[in-house]
Amino acid sequence: MRDRFIDTTTALLAEDPRTALVLADISAAAFAPAARRHPDRVLNVGIREQLMVGVAGGLALTGLRPIVHTYAPFLVERAYEQLKLDLDHQGASAVLVSVGASYDRAAAGRTHLSPADVSLVDALHGWTVHVPGHPDEVPALLRDAVAAGGSAYLRLSTLHNDRPYGGDGALRVLRDAGPGAPLLVAVGPVLDAALAAVADLGVTVAYTHRPRPFDIAGLRSLAGTAVILVEPYLAGTSARVVSAALADRPHRLLALGVGREDLRRYGSAEDHTRWHGLDAAGLRRSVSGFLEPALARG
Repeated sequence: MRDRFIDTTTALLAEDPRTALVLADISAAAFAPAARRHPDRVLNVGIREQLMVGVAGGLALTGLRPIVHTYAPFLVERAYEQLKLDLDHQGASAVLVSVGASYDRAAAGRTHLSPADVSLVDALHGWTVHVPGHPDEVPALLRDAVAAGGSAYLRLSTLHNDRPYGGDGALRVLRDAGPGAPLLVAVGPVLDAALAAVADLGVTVAYTHRPRPFDIAGLRSLAGTAVILVEPYLAGTSARVVSAALADRPHRLLALGVGREDLRRYGSAEDHTRWHGLDAAGLRRSVSGFLEPALARG
């Protein structure tokens, strides 16, 4: 996904003189050719992530469209005050693009893990959040975010599904189990594991790469009395949105994602997926336990 982001951003810098890029050393070598061509619009502030966001806010106030890029914990957690003040409070807009996701670089330790990034961005006002599930989804999402004009967060990962799914982020039904069936909503790169987990169960599966704004109309049209939410970041991040959307009807909600416990382990991204129960086997256990009462009545 990072390679597609670099290629697309390089093209945007050449196509649109309003586009700017602000870095904090991460990916600077990959953008060196673009920096030589556009030295006034490709800025590397060094390992100063708070400054990076502040500079982006200043560029936005001059009429430029800044793209801001580094690892998720450095971009969202370390620089959160600047996101809150220099962008959100000032009414300045930018496109944040992170790598690392929840635990892509688990071998680097807790400093590089960021399962809470989407929940933090969600506390800001009116941001769009994109969580692509495949590298081929990245170019269109980035171009749309840059063209849209508001603030957006594009969360890249080394984990991905086997195939891309385009569209604007509205819920896309990939497996229809019929009216009233339990609904599983998978966000971004957890889709393939979710599909495998419920392959022989009567569960409708819908996909989105845009958890904010969540497709409320699509959710209401698809949901019965049981909803399963599978997200590749902090478990329950979208639970409030789903619950509010279905507040006028009886429903049960199972929200799955990265757990809150600090595992204090290194390992690989695949290890962490398994430890948090987000692999197909772990999802199967959780979904089966959730649906068991209904299945027994049926």
